[in-house]
Parts: sequence; structure tokens; C-alpha cells
Amino acid sequence: MSHASTYEPKTSVTRWLDERLPIIRFIADFMAFPTPRNLNYLWTFGAILAFMLVAQIVTGVILAMHFAPNTALAFDSVEKIMRDVNYGWLLRYAHAVGASMFFLAVYIHIFRGLYYGSYKAPREVLWMIGVAIFLVMMATAFMGYSLIWGQMSFWAVTVITNLFSSLDSLYSGLGTTLVQWIWGGFSVDNATLNRLFSLHYLLPFVLVGLVALHVWALHVVGSNNPTGVEVKNVEKETLPFYAYFTTKDLFALAVFGVLFAYFIFFTPNYLGDAVNYVPANPLLTPPHIVPEWYFLPFYAILRAVPSKLGGVIAMFGAIAVLFFIPWLDTSRVRSLNYRPIFRWFFWAFLFSCLALGYLGAVPVTETSTLASQFFTLYYFAFFLIVMPVVGIYETPKPQPDSIADTFTHKSDDGSGRGTRPVAAE
Repeated sequence: MSHASTYEPKTSVTRWLDERLPIIRFIADFMAFPTPRNLNYLWTFGAILAFMLVAQIVTGVILAMHFAPNTALAFDSVEKIMRDVNYGWLLRYAHAVGASMFFLAVYIHIFRGLYYGSYKAPREVLWMIGVAIFLVMMATAFMGYSLIWGQMSFWAVTVITNLFSSLDSLYSGLGTTLVQWIWGGFSVDNATLNRLFSLHYLLPFVLVGLVALHVWALHVVGSNNPTGVEVKNVEKETLPFYAYFTTKDLFALAVFGVLFAYFIFFTPNYLGDAVNYVPANPLLTPPHIVPEWYFLPFYAILRAVPSKLGGVIAMFGAIAVLFFIPWLDTSRVRSLNYRPIFRWFFWAFLFSCLALGYLGAVPVTETSTLASQFFTLYYFAFFLIVMPVVGIYETPKPQPDSIADTFTHKSDDGSGRGTRPVAAE
């Protein structure tokens, strides 16, 4: 929902700058962007994610000044940051906890998009860029977790990178060669740590570029809203982004910040693993290797498949399938507020993701493996079977004619004789 610029330079300096680099015009138009007036607090997680990205980059850059990317020094350098660097403990905990808060916010952001159909036309590219952001986030977080060079970090790197050796079953030697290229040798060692550190420092700036594209795409097609109905009357159905929604975003950010601060100051290690406070030892494998909590559902999918190559394909397929959601969902209705049947499948999908997260954290048993296989099947069935089939046969509830109807409950002529629509939940 791109809109015409309303900015007018007031001084000779701003006119001169506007003719050469219209950055003030860009900011003014950004703040004046017409936004659907019925957005709820789930839409504030975009601003929260922007804040978390900046916080991660700022703390990460400062931490990199004191970190030693060497297998003999990495673990001790992290401890030195905690003890000897001014407020190093705060920087380290803010960065570590910030990764978890970043993923918490992005998962809420993704499930909000799924619930309200924010992936449907004309927002397919917006959604696909968002999935790319999620994928780069996962790669960045995995590499950052490895830099601690504790027991869990070292063995997580060893296990995950060694998954590429499964490609040997497709072409002899391909997987082994790829693993050795990633490692920079024949085992996880100094070259591996240096590569992970370099990429961990680089990828956040790639994220900034993708986020810029994401926001650009959003400003072309406009925000979705809880009703899933497109804006028809800009004057009645929208409000300027500033100051209405900036105030709402700041309030939500303050609430989220309280949760963030609680973990930093009271339970900074709650979301981590105590084993990672033991220096990496290539000769001693931990009895139970567990990734960070935000990777657990995908780790459970990996372990659910008996075949090594099949598990790798399933794990990466669980992310790749998200790119195709705009074409897998055959319903013309966006919001699940008006899709009573599919809504039940959505809640079952959410439960399946939570169950996979739990199963990814427990030791492998026959029971946990069977449960992981069941929820993995439903994960893929939700996208590949439920979305296409239910969209064809489901009868949605009546939608409002416009966003304004959810506030006025009147017909377009103002007579009040229009049918009262189903209110957005």
C-alpha cells in the first residue's frame, strides 16, 4: 500500500538536501505511512525484533573486541570478558539472553503471520524474505553458540557439521569432502573456530540488509490486519504510523524489555546448558548433546528419521516448506478468525511444534522417537495436506466488508442497516 509523499521541505537547507539525498523525506514518509487502525499487539513484534537486532549487533561488536578466536584461548577469553572487562558480564549476558529473546519474538511473529494469513497475495515476497531472515538468524545463532567453545558448543558443531557427510550416500566422497572443507581440516579445530567467528560477525549485517528489504516490501503492499480484509478507505481505515503505532510499539517494547531484563539480571543461565561451562574436550563426549531451545523442534525432526540423510532432508525441509506456504494454502480467506475448521488444525500445529521442542530436549527412547515421528508427520501434513485440502472444502464465516465495519458496524451509506460482521478476535 505505497502512498504518495506528503513531505514538503521548509528551509533552504532541507530543500537542497531533498534534491540530492531525500533521506528526510524517506523518514517523514515512513512515519506518515497509513497503517490499518485495527492492528493488535501481536503486530508490535516487528518493532521488538528491530530493537533486538540492533541490541545483538551492538553487544556483539563490543564482545568481538575482547574475544580470541583460538581454540586454546576462546573459552578463557569469554571468562575474561565476564570478570575483567568493565560491564563485560552485562554485555555477555545481554548477548546470550538476547539470542533467546530474539527467537522468542520471531516465533511469535511467524505464528501471528500464519494465523492471520499474512503470507497470502499480495504479500508472498514479504513472507519469503521473512523466511530468509529466519534462516540466516538460525545460521548466525548456531555459529555464535559455537564460539563459547565449551563442551556443548564443541560437540554441537561436531555433530551438526558432520551431518553433511550424509551426502556420501548420494555421491561417494561428496559429503566427506564438504565436511572437511567446512572444518578446514580433518577435525573441528582452530580453522573451524576462525571460520565460524568470521561468519558470525558477518551474517548480522546480512540480516540488516534482509530486514531493510522486508520493510521495503511491507511498505509496498501494506500491513495485513486481524480481519484479513484489505484497506478500502485510507481516511477511515488507517492511521499514521507516527504517533499512534510508534507509541503502541514503545509500550510493547517496554513490557518485552522487562522480561528481557529479568532473564539478564536474575536467571541469565536458565536458557543455556550448564555443560557449556566445561571447556571443550575432543576426547570426552557429553552423554546427551542438546542444542539451544530455539533449535529443539528441528533437532527432534532430525532424530525422528532413522536414516541419516533422511533426517537431514527432513530437518532442512521443515524450514524450506515455509517458503511455499503462499501457494500451499488454497483458501481465499486470510484470517483464521473466519476459518473455523482450519483454526483447529492451526492450534494442533502449534501444539505439535511445542511437543517437538520438548522431545528434542529429552534423551532418545523408543517412546520419544515414536512421538517425534508422529509430530513430525503432522508438521509436514499441516503444510502439504491440510492447507491445500481444507482451503478447498471449508466454508468460512462471513467477513466484514471493510476494516471500518469492525468499528462502526454500519453499512457504507451510514444508515446502520448493514449486517453486523464477525468482530476480529
